[in-house]
Amino acid sequence: MSIQSIERRDTAFHGLPPLEQGDRLTRDEFERRYANMASDGKAELIEGVVNMQAAVRFGQHGSPHASLVGWLFLYQSQTPGTLVGDNATIRLDLDNEPQPDAALIIDPSYGGRVRISDDDYVEGAPELVAEIAASSVSIDMNQKKNVYRRNQVIEYVVWRVQDRELDWFVLRGGDYVPLEVSGDGVLRSETFPGLWLDANSLLSGDMNKVVEASQRGTASQEHARFVRLLKERPGGS
Repeated sequence: MSIQSIERRDTAFHGLPPLEQGDRLTRDEFERRYANMASDGKAELIEGVVNMQAAVRFGQHGSPHASLVGWLFLYQSQTPGTLVGDNATIRLDLDNEPQPDAALIIDPSYGGRVRISDDDYVEGAPELVAEIAASSVSIDMNQKKNVYRRNQVIEYVVWRVQDRELDWFVLRGGDYVPLEVSGDGVLRSETFPGLWLDANSLLSGDMNKVVEASQRGTASQEHARFVRLLKERPGGS
């Protein structure tokens, strides 16, 4: 069935026009139309404008996406009180409802910054969001970056696949600054102690070294202290 046929079926069945690239909508209207889409497309609301994702290619998005989520899952598995989300919609503000490729949050019951709404959406700014940027690099490095900064997402990771670069930004003084690489070439999160990334190995596809760096991070004293801190919070009792 063609995209046009699906869109016509959406409109006829639900009485709502389909989402279109560039539509200017309120968040409530965006959610109504998105919920009633019969097709499995991905859509975001960025600064009040609908952004529809193009077809996902394996090497440029699918495989890097899996590697990124896998790296975050390794951390979650060793850090009770943290949660990883894959393509979860986030209600940031009335004009912005992105669907980042990955997000790492502290569970709200453990004192995290976000809340999970009654209809199961993330509301508020996650501690960390990550995007795979290929065809979307312009919006990820400009409009989305500004939206995440303004809403005080603390850390923002962008994997620019075609450029073979990874940017990790930290919010300081109301602006994003690059996270400094340690002497051993590993990036270390400031928000999630023990979340370490060997970015060069990730970019080259050497996942064994990525896993090794991750394991060193979760075996560190700083990670042990963080886990103890989380366990002392209400959700950890």
